[in-house]
Formats: sequence, structure tokens, C-alpha cells
Amino acid sequence: MYDLICVGNISIDLYYKGKSFTQKNGRFQLAIGGKYYADYFHEDIGGGGVNVAAGVAKFSLRTAIFGKIGNNPFKEVILKKLTDKKISTEFCQIEDNYYKISSILLTENGDRTVIHYETPSHMLKEFLLHKDLRKAKNIYFSPLEHLDLYEKKKMIGYLKGDQTLTFVNLSSVDCRRPIKELVNFFDALDVLIINTHEFSDLIKKPYEKIDFKNLEIKLPYLRNRVLIVTDAEKGSYGYFKGQKYFQDIVKPKKIVDTTGCGDAYTAGFIAQYIKSSNIESSMFAGAKYAAEKLGRIGAN
Repeated sequence: MYDLICVGNISIDLYYKGKSFTQKNGRFQLAIGGKYYADYFHEDIGGGGVNVAAGVAKFSLRTAIFGKIGNNPFKEVILKKLTDKKISTEFCQIEDNYYKISSILLTENGDRTVIHYETPSHMLKEFLLHKDLRKAKNIYFSPLEHLDLYEKKKMIGYLKGDQTLTFVNLSSVDCRRPIKELVNFFDALDVLIINTHEFSDLIKKPYEKIDFKNLEIKLPYLRNRVLIVTDAEKGSYGYFKGQKYFQDIVKPKKIVDTTGCGDAYTAGFIAQYIKSSNIESSMFAGAKYAAEKLGRIGAN
């Protein structure tokens, strides 16, 4: 039985860093028709599902990924890297003519610009009938922007047992939906992890007008669920049944790559929460692991 099955994307990530990538006003300045040479290249796998699964696996928990891999030249690379990261490929869905690729341009201080391509496609519904998907003690559901809330809830309902904890990241698209569309979906989750701007979209209130340290959760469908809200370098906030928690950032020695930092926090939080059910120690574990990830190139 798996400690965590992650439902989410699997991508091939190609990283480039080079002094010839000219910058101005926080943007890369690349000329049309220009040719640029990278001083550094790194190949890895990424995607929200993979990043969290890889992070949780580093905490010595058994993880599996439920997602798609294209039947293309990257397939064997992806499968090997998943195995090397101790992520089970038992539930990977192989799809012909499917690609999910991110090319990532890095600055010297770790900021990045991502050029992403994904073949238009949908997760096969018949894959849900795989009975062994119910081998999860816990479930993590990544944003999956292209999957509607009805399908997400249906998938969670299939995976979730009586004792299964469900951790969910909502996409910004979902957070902008009308409240009436979200209410039923929240019945399917136990822990919601989003960032402050997504929370702003969720409650339909400007970010600048929200006092996260003194926030009162008034929405009834959030009161009995653990809510974790991250705010980049400002730290993270936790809320559960009237209790409030704050976790400052853990500063890395050096920021090398910011890719996947939010997923790293999620992975650290989930791994510790599975072990302890303690919100404070889980928020610290999330912040600590995010800092570790910032110190290396790669999304996980």
C-alpha cells in the first residue's frame, strides 16, 4: 500500500543558463532571429504531481504517480527518472503522440522564465477503473487546470477510502470560479494548500486588503478543513477550526533555481503531516524543504 498517490502532471524539463541571455527590466531580451549559447544545461522531470511525489519520497514514504507519459523519445528517460526518484510508475498512463515539455531559462540568481508546451489531451476516464489505485493511504491532487471540478471530485471519490486523507492544490482557474461551483468540491478534500493570490481569488477580495495573520475563516466549507496559504518570501499561514498558525521562511544559503519551490513546500508539509498530523511541524517541514530545493537546479 502506498503512503501517497499523487495525481498530476509529468513533464520533461530542460534547463538553460547562459551569460548570452541578455536581460533588462526583469525580462530576458532575446532578439528575433538571434542565436544564443547556453553555458549550462540540465535535464530532469517535473510537473506538479512528480514534484510532490519526489519530495515526499525523500522523507522515506512510499509514493506513486497517477498521470500521463507520452509515447515519444522521452518516455524511457521519464520512466527511469521516476524509478530513480523512488516514485512508483504502476499507474502511469502511456499516450501516443503526447508531449509535455518545459524549457526553462535561468538567471544567475535563480529566477526563471518557462516556455511550456503540452499536447492538447485529456486523462482517460477508463483509467479510473484501475482497482489498485485504491492502494493509497493518502492522496495528493495537483492543480490540473484543464480538468473540470466535476471530474476532479469524481476522481477523488474513486480514490478516497474512509481513512484516506486528501491533500489538494487548486489551480488559479478553479479559485476564480463562483462560490456555488466550489462548495460541493470542498466536501472531497481534507487539506487545501494554495498561495495568497489564489486565496484572494477564492474569497473574491483584493490581496492587498487581506490581513493573513489575523484572518478569520468565515466560509463554512473551509472551517473544518486544514487550510494552508503560502506567501513566497513572507512565509506561510495555517488555519484550522479557529486556530491560526504562521511559519516564517527558512532562508537558503543561496538561491539557485526557484522552479518548483511551491511544490517543495507542499511535499514537505504533506510528508510531515502524514507522519504527525501536526500543523505547526508540517509547516516548518514545508518551509525547510522549500529552502533546500531553492539551493539546487531542478523542480524537485
